[in-house]
Amino acid sequence: MYLLSQFIYSFLSTVGFSILFNVPRKSLIYAGITGGVGWTLFTYIKEVVFSIPFSSFIAAIVVALLGELFARIDKKPVTAFVIPGIVPLVPGYGIYLTMINLINDDFNTAIKVGTNAIFTGGAIAIGIILVSSIAKVLKTTNTKNT
Repeated sequence: MYLLSQFIYSFLSTVGFSILFNVPRKSLIYAGITGGVGWTLFTYIKEVVFSIPFSSFIAAIVVALLGELFARIDKKPVTAFVIPGIVPLVPGYGIYLTMINLINDDFNTAIKVGTNAIFTGGAIAIGIILVSSIAKVLKTTNTKNT
C-alpha cells in the first residue's frame, strides 16, 4: 500500500510539472507514468539497498527507458517524458540542507549531505546519458541496416 501511495503522489506531481513544462495534453499520462514508476522504483530500491545514489541511478535508467519507449509510442520528443519524469528524483532537499548547514557553520554535515546530493545528481545524469546513448546507437544501427 505504501508503494501505491508513492506512485500516486509522484504521478500527480509529475503531471503537474508536465503541465508547467507545456507537455501536450495527450502525453500527460505517459509523463506521469514515467515519473510515478521512477519514484516508486527509487523508493523500493532505497529501502532494500540503503543507497540513495544507486537507487537514483537505477530509477534514472528506468525513467530514460520509459521516456524512449513513450516517445516512440506517442511520437513526441524524448525530453517531453524524461525531464518531467526525473523531477521527483532530483535531490533538491539535499542541496537545500547543504546550504542551510553551510550558513549555520555546520561544515561536517554540509559536506556529508552535499556530497550525497552531488553523487545523486551525477547518478541521475549518468543513467539518462547511458540510456540515451544506447538508444542513439541502436537507432543509427537500424537506419544503416535498412
